[in-house]
Amino acid sequence: MTKTSMLQSRIEALLFVVGDDGLTIKQLSQLLGEQDEIIIQAMDALRKVYDEDIARGITVKEMAGVFQLITKSDLADTIQRLVENPTAQSLSQASLEVLAIVAYKQPITRVAIEDLRGVKCERPIQTLVSRGLIKEVGRSEGTGRAILYGTTKEFLHYFGLNSVEEMPPLPDEELAENEQETDLFMTKFQEAFNGAK
Repeated sequence: MTKTSMLQSRIEALLFVVGDDGLTIKQLSQLLGEQDEIIIQAMDALRKVYDEDIARGITVKEMAGVFQLITKSDLADTIQRLVENPTAQSLSQASLEVLAIVAYKQPITRVAIEDLRGVKCERPIQTLVSRGLIKEVGRSEGTGRAILYGTTKEFLHYFGLNSVEEMPPLPDEELAENEQETDLFMTKFQEAFNGAK
């Protein structure tokens, strides 16, 4: 593999990992230890590879100086089918855990969710928003005015609920601290979600 190909591969990997946030040329330059001009050349070559290869479903797009991996516009019909049928894929354990937290603690910020789970939650939140199960319901009053998340009508529909007040009560805090009880709760939540589809 040539140095240029390796650089393109590293750029691709970084853009994939950061997702919607994207990266600027300056950020890529710092991460990869290369000059801006070399990064720009590699980015142009990578975009050309994507655009010329009809077997690829993604490409690189620049928006306001930020580069992202995006799906090609001519595949919009395919993506639309996924959007219209969000239950075609089951939710991951992480997404189910985030959904349970939002359902019982709403309105809640991403940082508060991460504090409860102890891990980053950006991807599960994006998944749940794209599936229409949670949505932005406001902004917090604190510094930075963080987004507050809550459940949607689609969430209620999946679980056959008229309102969130109909959700089963959480286990006592003492029981919730017991890992076995928490696992049991998540198992029941997953079963309820899968049964509601």
